[in-house]
Amino acid sequence: MAARRIRQTGKNSDRDIISLCNTGEPWSPRTKADAIADMRSGSHSYYVDEAGYKTDVHVTSGGDLRTDADQTSKNNLDNLPDC
Repeated sequence: MAARRIRQTGKNSDRDIISLCNTGEPWSPRTKADAIADMRSGSHSYYVDEAGYKTDVHVTSGGDLRTDADQTSKNNLDNLPDC
């Protein structure tokens, strides 16, 4: 399983996450649906590493993407720059 670092997120007009991005990577942008399929199949994992805090991206039971809560909000998907 290859781990993919997320540096930006695509958001719709309601600010819901619709894609994961890392500018310059050949897989980027990756739609939310494709990223969820990657994680569920075990082909790829995704993580955010911002401000020295690394956290994994997970699929919630409701089909959303989330990072683990930790000491900073800088690595939350909602707070990443837009792609």
